[in-house]
Amino acid sequence: MKIITIEEHVSDRALAQACQQAQAAEAAYFGDWAKASKDGQNPSTENIPKLVSAATAMAGAANMGAERIAEMDLHGIDMQILSYSNSPQLLTPEVAIPLVQAANDRLGETIKAYPTRFGAFATLPWSDPQSAAQELERTVKQLGFSGALLTGRPGDTFLDDPKYAPVLAIAEALNVPIYMHPGVPMKAVQEKYYAGFTADVTARLSMFGWGWHAEAGVQIVRMILAGIFDQYPKLQIIAGHWGEMVPFYLARMDDTLPPSVTGLSRTISETFVQHVYVTPSGMLNQPHFDFTLNVMGAERIIYAVDYPYLTNTGARDFLENAPITAQQKALIGHGNAERLFKL
Repeated sequence: MKIITIEEHVSDRALAQACQQAQAAEAAYFGDWAKASKDGQNPSTENIPKLVSAATAMAGAANMGAERIAEMDLHGIDMQILSYSNSPQLLTPEVAIPLVQAANDRLGETIKAYPTRFGAFATLPWSDPQSAAQELERTVKQLGFSGALLTGRPGDTFLDDPKYAPVLAIAEALNVPIYMHPGVPMKAVQEKYYAGFTADVTARLSMFGWGWHAEAGVQIVRMILAGIFDQYPKLQIIAGHWGEMVPFYLARMDDTLPPSVTGLSRTISETFVQHVYVTPSGMLNQPHFDFTLNVMGAERIIYAVDYPYLTNTGARDFLENAPITAQQKALIGHGNAERLFKL
């Protein structure tokens, strides 16, 4: 069975350095955690993807060629959709625009060199929405990219802010999705919700343990409630980590926020299932998989490992051994990605 994974990250030195400096003001503890994190802190004998240290992840993200392909082959991964997990929206347009253009060009060279093994999501200068829209169009039409990836909020507000309409409009016109990747929560939220513990606990809780998943989910729910998907009826987005908590509360939101209250044309569940694809992002836990499959259906799940932040260990085995039909495995493993990205 062919396996395509779509939340797989690479690094561009210039873009990463600029974004890291800006992110330090957003979450100073992140740098401390990254320096202190070590491999093997979360030992597991299970044959599933494992979280690695920041240093190991950075080394893996720098690899965009034959070494990465060899690692994919070792674990039975046929293709990856590559992306930068940086936050150029923290940079001024004057700084962000040339940086992301150069980074996207370098990523374009990679997928041109290995067209059957790699695709790509664009990184965009969100601090200038019109330029972000132009860069999305350029990367899709000229570089063959599959859409864009947004790390966290696009700015001080969420993606439902009308100022980001140019990006949503061009994504719909080009028929490409936006991957809604988590990012650092707002500083006020960090201080009120997640502070008061050791630096390591605060960092983990506010980011990949809970906080940035909750914020990513809020962004998606806000888009639904703002009528974004009524305004852009062909727009598709992707949410990692089994939908960033949202699928688990769809029924609750349908009860508490029905169309008679929201004024929307559909329930929140209907909108979510029709406009959102979800990925596991390496969270290969059977209860999560079973629940999401039941809520979303196999047609709305695309495989992802979140490499190199997690290893590819056991990713293929998990899907091959899942208690689902061969047709469902094929859809999740490669069919949905091929259809959405026109591979």
